[in-house]
Amino acid sequence: MSLARLIVFGWILLLGSCQAPAEPAAAEWFPYGNLPRNKPDQPLSAALDRVYEGSYGSLEVATNELFSNFKYTPLEGLDYRNGDGTLSRRDATKIMRINGKYYVWYTRRNTSTPPRSSEEANDTIPSRDWDLAEIWYATSEDGFVWEEQGVAIPRLEKPYAGWRSVSTPGILFWKGKYYLYYQAYTKMPGGPGTKGDDCPVGCSVADSPDGPWTPSNQVVIKNGPAGTWDQYVIHDPYALAYKGKIYVYYKGEMGGSPKVRAQGLAIADHPFGPFKKHPLNPVINSGHETALFHFKEGIAALVSRDGLEHNTIQYAPDGVNFEVAAISSLFPIAPGAYVPDAFEDNGNGRGITWGLCHFRNIGLAEGKSHSILARFDCDLSLDWHDPAMKESDIFNHPNINFQFGLSEEQRKRIEDRSN
Repeated sequence: MSLARLIVFGWILLLGSCQAPAEPAAAEWFPYGNLPRNKPDQPLSAALDRVYEGSYGSLEVATNELFSNFKYTPLEGLDYRNGDGTLSRRDATKIMRINGKYYVWYTRRNTSTPPRSSEEANDTIPSRDWDLAEIWYATSEDGFVWEEQGVAIPRLEKPYAGWRSVSTPGILFWKGKYYLYYQAYTKMPGGPGTKGDDCPVGCSVADSPDGPWTPSNQVVIKNGPAGTWDQYVIHDPYALAYKGKIYVYYKGEMGGSPKVRAQGLAIADHPFGPFKKHPLNPVINSGHETALFHFKEGIAALVSRDGLEHNTIQYAPDGVNFEVAAISSLFPIAPGAYVPDAFEDNGNGRGITWGLCHFRNIGLAEGKSHSILARFDCDLSLDWHDPAMKESDIFNHPNINFQFGLSEEQRKRIEDRSN
């Protein structure tokens, strides 16, 4: 072979060795088109494996019955004294429809001044938005216009739990009677000798949603013993009828900065107890004022604000072992949903489409801090399909984002680092 032919042959070998490795056959790649309804028989990334093996219940948000965005509407009919901070409404219960009307109960603070610091607070000046508060209720024909009916649970007499304040109610209908659970304060929230917001749970009973309500005059869900996760705080009691028993979910607080919050479960045969706390508590590792509702054979939860799994919608087929079913945004704060089957316990929960929530810290910068109730709508129902509620690509006005700008301390730290 001549030298020239050897050189040409060498170049051919060299070029062949530099070519990219052959691509897999088309059948080995993840397919284009509609997402396959069945899991492809091929290796998948962890992300795609979650789509098929996770707890989402669907392959995309459009068909996930436990995914929704949220839309908000101001309520009509409730006055707030031009926002002077002396009147506040927050922490709505589940909504019930009784005799053709919607009923809701909530925390109402009516004080001579807006909340002040715990150093300034006393028997007439509140330390928090929910201090020196009572449980009131309102009714509505359509869920948009509400008429306040009056007090349901006033502050109790000393020495019963609730003499300082009663707040954050939860409603239960059980064997022909109505029960209201609530945080029952014997100490000023955030006051001396507390870990911030110490209180247990109290309960009152009535034959009618309009009352009168008779307090049990006892703590129905007690704080945990020293050294346990709920030793100081048993907040936001939320009652459902489930598996023939009363399930009350509640928030506990485990210290830390920011505070670590989680949800526990207490179960009883009677609304006044005795309640037995579940041995797997906490059953949800995140959340603040968490709303729950029957869904299929289990329980679903709106988990907002705090924790690693905040702004998620979760589901537990057994009401205990919750998994993330969807992630959303613009979550309602302290949602109280209209749950038509909250007390039917038929193993076929249908979900929710609307409720009330609150917006807090309104007027805070002007020393007029208070909260207002509002309506939220969603599609977390097996009986409703609203494609507009399944849109996940939500854009906020830039001003909303700019409200969460750098603090002066953060800006200075960055500038110092740049110099």
